[in-house]
Amino acid sequence: MAVLLTTSQTFIGRHVPDLKRKRHRSGEDGLESKNKGKFAKMTQSTLMDRRSLEVRRRVFRAENLHCDYFNHFYSREEAKTLMRDCEESLEYFTGDLAIVKLYGKTIPIPRKQVAHGDEGLTYTFSRVTVPAKPWLPFLETVRKRIEDQTSFKFNFVLINRYKDGKDCIGEHRDDEKDLDPQHPIASLSLGQTRDFVFRHKDSRGKKKTREIETVKIALEHGSLLMMNHPTNQYWYHSLPRKATQSGVRINMTFRKILRQAEDKN
Repeated sequence: MAVLLTTSQTFIGRHVPDLKRKRHRSGEDGLESKNKGKFAKMTQSTLMDRRSLEVRRRVFRAENLHCDYFNHFYSREEAKTLMRDCEESLEYFTGDLAIVKLYGKTIPIPRKQVAHGDEGLTYTFSRVTVPAKPWLPFLETVRKRIEDQTSFKFNFVLINRYKDGKDCIGEHRDDEKDLDPQHPIASLSLGQTRDFVFRHKDSRGKKKTREIETVKIALEHGSLLMMNHPTNQYWYHSLPRKATQSGVRINMTFRKILRQAEDKN
């Protein structure tokens, strides 16, 4: 059974608790919230918002699952502006970069997709290699904000646009060799709230060996989900179809891609 812990505090001027990396006794990396009353400052526009806002950190734990969820990482107005920037500036992949190859079949991706990152980086999944387009200024601002708050560095972002509830992503694990397996994935959600579902690898399909409860998280507008090690080794995740939802959702997943030189070292 999944364990959910919730902490909350009201912040004036939209200061969000800083996070830092720590070493657990088991040797695994994790994230923890500072509890000494020190809050990291955000952008100047954020500080101008003088409204009080309760920021909740929800901690999801299950067998080898470790996720931290922040419901108001961006305020509603900030998230609205950020989504407008996405709609006006992003140019999504087309052609061979808009399909995946599964079980010998070529299937159109049921959503729009694009990647940005450091020069020369690529990411291969489902037998498709996507190149990183150069960082756009607003994406660099988002990356810096996440890095400042988590103390983790990211060099790549994969962006998915779901036009409505019919667009989806099937069960998968982000465990490709291009990714640093010890590094978290930071997932920023904009627009329509959608359910994000985790399923343990031992409880999938007809050949499942155990009954393990799924973990479902409603990803809200402006929220940040940190998928920490070793979640992606043991749990598949998906964004199921929900035809009754008509709103657009944009999701940015910030990652650390290993360069070839790093793989050899």
